[in-house]
Amino acid sequence: MISEEINEIQNIEIRLFLEALFQRYDYDFRNYSQAHIKRRILHRMNLNNFKNISEMQHRILYDPSFVQQILLDLSINVTEMYRDPSFYAAVRKDVIPILKTYPFIKTWHAGCSTGEEVYSMAILMKEEGLLNRSQIYATDFNHKVLKTAKEGIYPIDLIKDYTTNYQKSGGKESFSNYYDANYNSVIIDSSLKKNIVFADHNLVTDSVFAEVNLIICRNVLIYFNRELQDKVIKLFLDSLTPGGILCLGSKENLQYSAHFEMFSVIDAHEKIYRKEYRH
Repeated sequence: MISEEINEIQNIEIRLFLEALFQRYDYDFRNYSQAHIKRRILHRMNLNNFKNISEMQHRILYDPSFVQQILLDLSINVTEMYRDPSFYAAVRKDVIPILKTYPFIKTWHAGCSTGEEVYSMAILMKEEGLLNRSQIYATDFNHKVLKTAKEGIYPIDLIKDYTTNYQKSGGKESFSNYYDANYNSVIIDSSLKKNIVFADHNLVTDSVFAEVNLIICRNVLIYFNRELQDKVIKLFLDSLTPGGILCLGSKENLQYSAHFEMFSVIDAHEKIYRKEYRH
């Protein structure tokens, strides 16, 4: 009985916490998955030895520097180079031939995190002869991860796994061609960065970022509730040119979206869709 009461109180505190974060700083997590948000907030509460969530709420209201830590806790930063290699193999097979018909290609990586998947796509575009006629926008609301993405510096101990992913995805060169090793880190080759623009954008609160031919937003929507998912998919729909392509994550699906009828399926398994041409 006591645990049920504590759980109920914590749920109330979380709603108030998220409302305070929105009202004070304009970061809106109110329609994120309740389970994800609760897990991350309780984890931070325990790490910092707060007595309860209300005490932590007081801290964010009066200490803006602490909010940056909360943003890191609540944002989704699980990523790697060529994450899910079969997805990139499908892009090479089914999406690249479509993109090759365009004189100029605009791509939007929404929720780009620390940038590994952005550079993965830039490499793929370069190998297919498309990078020089591409503009790649990479956005996130978290300034700290955007800084890492812009720098393109990653721990060297991850490179073995990244190389394996690259090879499984159908990479055509030696993966070592795309970075320089320096002690414990590697830095992404500067030629891959010249067509990439990193920018601040919040999928929850901001409007259309740009009109693009390809949107990649993988394993972000799973952290949103159904209402917010539909809102973001509508944002993607409005951002895509007719015939534009939307790539979602392996655990995401347009099938139950209110906007599913506006897309055709290119690859159901890899969650690749194309915006229908409508008059």
